[in-house]
Amino acid sequence: METRVAPHAQGKVYVDKLFGTGMAAKQASIQYGKENVVDASMGAITDDTGTLICLPTVEEQFRKMPIQEMISYSPVAGIPTFLEAAIKHTFGEYTPDAYIRAVASAGGAGAISNAIWNYSNVGDTILTHDWYWTPYTTICRETGRFLRTFELLNNEMQFNLESFLMSVKHLLFEQDYLVIILNSPNHNPTGYSISNEEWDEILKIIVQESHNTMKTITLVVDIAYIDYTSNPTQARSFMKKFGNLPANILVTFAFSMSKGFTAYGQRTGALIGVSSDKTVIEEFENVTLVTSRARWSNVNRGCMSLLGTIYNDDSLLTKVNSEREKYNMLIKERADIFLHEAKKVDLKVLPYYSGFFITIPCKNPEDVSNRLIDQKIFVAPLSMGIRIAACSVPSTQMYGLATKIKDAMVASNNVTL
Repeated sequence: METRVAPHAQGKVYVDKLFGTGMAAKQASIQYGKENVVDASMGAITDDTGTLICLPTVEEQFRKMPIQEMISYSPVAGIPTFLEAAIKHTFGEYTPDAYIRAVASAGGAGAISNAIWNYSNVGDTILTHDWYWTPYTTICRETGRFLRTFELLNNEMQFNLESFLMSVKHLLFEQDYLVIILNSPNHNPTGYSISNEEWDEILKIIVQESHNTMKTITLVVDIAYIDYTSNPTQARSFMKKFGNLPANILVTFAFSMSKGFTAYGQRTGALIGVSSDKTVIEEFENVTLVTSRARWSNVNRGCMSLLGTIYNDDSLLTKVNSEREKYNMLIKERADIFLHEAKKVDLKVLPYYSGFFITIPCKNPEDVSNRLIDQKIFVAPLSMGIRIAACSVPSTQMYGLATKIKDAMVASNNVTL
């Protein structure tokens, strides 16, 4: 086959199963009616009619914004009021004792990509858990990196510290730079959250393995779903632990406005760096800014301005938090229905604490997914199971869903992992 792209780009084909499933669900809704289709595929909140929601105060502020503010260029680093608000929103009451900087990014994905590019070498291996957001793989491949996973959960369904330790040791033996991605709280796709005690053990391992100061460890904490815990304020308490770490450990947070502020398609986020060393954090700001300029120049000014406006007005912030809590409770109601029925029909579900997603481990997830599609039920097939988006399934459609999934698995001669 004739090719004209450079060797490093040859053979690239992008098949997005998740968005493909989402589009198929939308087509089915048009053909059969929304009330007859269960769309449990997409990570976006819908109301009980299946309509995508936007927090009312967020929508109000967008509509009031002068068009010039909406369409103007922004600084590459981001609008100062946005950067300040992003840091405030990320840490809440638990800002670590450290130097902190933020640089705007094209969503959380852009933040993760920037961290990988600047804190690992081409050919290095990036570490994350075996249940993970699949674009991590795409980001690594596109930047000339590899992705390795450790087992997220042990036999007691808790964070697998032994698997994590062995993977960290192995990779630090092989390479000088190690980027570790951990998605918590409300991990995508399982809804698992790392406890404060588990964070203590994770940090103990990282500090222990950082003894060789010629090595650099960068922790990327993907906090996309942090605002959908039972207590969003307390959910940030683990962040206080990242102060006063050795200088060869950089902690970063991938902040995104997609979920917490229902601004999914606006692609506005930030990479936030935390370091005990002022020189390291200044370097972080500079290298991240240059990479941003090279990749997307600058990001959505309107959305950045929106966050700054909300955080500069206590009454607006209170309203946004209240509106978000309403939908947080709606997601919990939906998840509770599913989990209760899953237990009744003996359907194994991975530990779910809160958040958008619930995951059922199974063999042949594609086959199970296809059997469900035949019933007009659309879920996200993963490599080791299927994911249910509790955020997008009306409560009335949650009833009976666990039974239908169990039946599809039995019909497919599946055995849960």
